[in-house]
Amino acid sequence: MSTAATTIDHLLDTLAALPLSARKMFGEYALYLDGKVVALVCDDQLFVKATPGAVTALPSTPLGAPYPGAKGHLLVTDALDDPDGVIMALRAVAASLPPPKPKTKPPKGP
Repeated sequence: MSTAATTIDHLLDTLAALPLSARKMFGEYALYLDGKVVALVCDDQLFVKATPGAVTALPSTPLGAPYPGAKGHLLVTDALDDPDGVIMALRAVAASLPPPKPKTKPPKGP
């Protein structure tokens, strides 16, 4: 099952205080903040990377795997009723991740 575009629209609207962007990947979505992947949306569910800052912002949020074999992420459900905690968690994730690597252009041929 894949995530509906309406789910992404709803999440981006609910979390509009952040300059989030979404990118479709394999029928699911990655959410980006400051060019960094901070969350995944799989099967219409929001999974936030479980960094220490995110766990502090969403202390009672259970862990779940967005796909088989994935590391544990915070499975955000009820927390979206009060998006301030989710916004704090996403900011904490972005702050804890290294900057994105610059894209390199392939060398030009002869």
